[in-house]
Amino acid sequence: MAITAPFATPHLFSIIHRKKKEKLGIALLGLGGYAGGQLAPSLQQTEYCYLAGIVTGTPSKVPEWQEKYNIPDKNIYNYDNFDEIADNDSIDIVYVVTPNALHMPYTIRAAQAGKHVICEKPMEISSENCRKMIDACEKANRKLQIGYRLRYEPRHQKLMKWAREKTYGKVKVIDTDFSFYGVNGSNWRFTDASLSGGGPLMDIGIYSLEATRYATGREPISITAQKYKTIQDKLPGMEESIFWQMEFPDGMIANCGSSYVARRNYVWVSTENGRYGIEPAFSYGGLKGMVNGDSMNIETSRKQQAVQMDAFAQNILNDTEIIASGQHGLQDMIYIEAIYEAAGSGKKISF
Repeated sequence: MAITAPFATPHLFSIIHRKKKEKLGIALLGLGGYAGGQLAPSLQQTEYCYLAGIVTGTPSKVPEWQEKYNIPDKNIYNYDNFDEIADNDSIDIVYVVTPNALHMPYTIRAAQAGKHVICEKPMEISSENCRKMIDACEKANRKLQIGYRLRYEPRHQKLMKWAREKTYGKVKVIDTDFSFYGVNGSNWRFTDASLSGGGPLMDIGIYSLEATRYATGREPISITAQKYKTIQDKLPGMEESIFWQMEFPDGMIANCGSSYVARRNYVWVSTENGRYGIEPAFSYGGLKGMVNGDSMNIETSRKQQAVQMDAFAQNILNDTEIIASGQHGLQDMIYIEAIYEAAGSGKKISF
C-alpha cells in the first residue's frame, strides 16, 4: 500500500538528513518559566542537541530570545504557522512546554510535521489523550519522550538499579512526598483546572508517583487515596492536598503525598537489609542520596534537563529505546485517574 502525504518524500529525506547530523536541533514550543529558566540554559550544556528554534504566541518574547540564543528568523514560529515547521530541516525535535491540556494537540501537530517530540509531564490530562499522542507518533514514525528528567538522574537511577537487582533485599515500604506552599500562586497551575487537569498531583505529585514505580521495579495492584482542602477560596476545582497508598505484588506498600500547603521533598525506600533514599529528591539541583546512613557519594555538574535531552537525541541518532517513553506517561496517567477516583469515592481501586 502506498504511503500518502505528508509522510512520503519529506519523511524519507528527513531520515537521510538526520543520519548525517552530529547534533539535533530542538525547538521549544511555549516560552514560559520552565522553558526560559531551565530548558534553554540546559541546552547550553548538551552534546547531542542544541536550541535551534522557538514557537510562541507572544511576539514580544521573540527579540530577547533571538538576541540571547542567536536564533535565526527562519526558526521562529507562532501557533498559527507552526505546521510550516515540517519544511525546516534544521529542527529535528519539538519540546512541548505548554499547559497540560494543550500537550496533545501540539504533540500531534509536531509528529505530523515529521518531528520527534519531547512532551513535558504530566503527559496530558487524560489517559485517552495520552493514547492519541502515542498513536500519532507511531503513525508518523517519530519518537516520543516525556519530560521525566529524574529518570536520567544518577541518584534516582541508583534506586532503579537497587530495586531491579535487589541489592539490599526486597523492597518492603516506600515513603515519598513532594509538596510546597503554592496555594497562593497565580500561575495557571493554581487557577485553571481546565488547563492543569488537577492540583498538586498533576504538577509535582507525579514525581512521587514515578518514584514508587522505579524504586520498586514493579507496578501496583491497588490504590487508595484521600484528598483535602483547608482554604476553600483557592485552587478552584482542584485538590489542595492529596495522599495515596499503593499496594504492590509481594506485599510492598508505598505511602505517597503531594500538597500545595506543605513543604516536603523526599523518597525513602525500606528493604529487607537496609534503608536508602534521596532528600531533597525532586528539585532541579542539590539532591542528596543516602544509603544505610552514608552518602551515595554522587556528584553531578550538568543540569538534569541537559542529560534528559541528550539521552533523547541519542535515542534518535542510534534508534534506541527511550527510558522516559510515552508508555510511561500513559501508565502514570492511568494511575493518576485511579488516585482521583479512589479519593473521590473512598474505595480501593484494583488493577
